[in-house]
Amino acid sequence: MVNGQNIKTIRRQRRKKGIRKRTHGSGECPRFTVFRSAKHIYAQIVDDDRGVTLCEASTRGKSLREQIKYGGNIAAAKIVGAALGEAAKAKGIEAVCFDRNGFRFHGRIKGLADAAREAGLKF
Repeated sequence: MVNGQNIKTIRRQRRKKGIRKRTHGSGECPRFTVFRSAKHIYAQIVDDDRGVTLCEASTRGKSLREQIKYGGNIAAAKIVGAALGEAAKAKGIEAVCFDRNGFRFHGRIKGLADAAREAGLKF
């Protein structure tokens, strides 16, 4: 028996598979991946060729914890996106390919991506 929550998870996993077939992060253009839960949002930039996370930011990180009261809203996602954009620019990363991880591109995911673009990342 499958309940509604499992159906949502199965559909997201199916979308994720299709996205990951087309998206691969390299040294010149690493992958910008996002995960969201009900209370938090996590983002990282990954070089898939070497299997290394180049930089990351989340609502649970120590540097952003005092700026964010609640991590499950668009305002928190924008703060995380701006922080990750700044960290990427500091490491010399200018262009990334966006991996939305099966989530629809609206709300928190869109806010995070827009804030990273404003910080100087190119998608």
